[in-house]
Amino acid sequence: MANTLVVYFSATGNTREAARTLADAIGAGLEEIVPAEPYTAADLNWRNARSRVCLEHEDRSMRPALARDPSPEGYDEIFLGYPLWWETAPRLVRTWLEGHDLSGKRLTTFATSSMSLRGTDGAQLHDSAPDADWVDGRRVAANVGAREVRTWANSVSRA
Repeated sequence: MANTLVVYFSATGNTREAARTLADAIGAGLEEIVPAEPYTAADLNWRNARSRVCLEHEDRSMRPALARDPSPEGYDEIFLGYPLWWETAPRLVRTWLEGHDLSGKRLTTFATSSMSLRGTDGAQLHDSAPDADWVDGRRVAANVGAREVRTWANSVSRA
């Protein structure tokens, strides 16, 4: 797919694997969104109400800083991957979306989760990039096969 970027955030590596498979399967560029402050195991402990992920989830206005902020310039189509945290994307995904002009760009989400199914379509993110051409996304497994992900990507692509 010409002019296509797969951009993703991965806290544990699952979304990274799915993103790599997708990018390889469709011949897209691949870029990672990296937080300025990396997430530790303690930060990711969703059972601790004082953990970083819980505090970020509770504060809907929080926008964590990014150490790597991939540019969408030059791309017409973007696949945006993230882990599902409480059936939504981590706040730093909104940091990335709100930091770029995505007007007219086709934006499709994919999410990884061991339990959640809701939130994979990306609808909860539309207000962070209201001028993008949003396409409903889907949940993918970290070990998704190239054929499966290529078939899906082709079904939602402009190309």
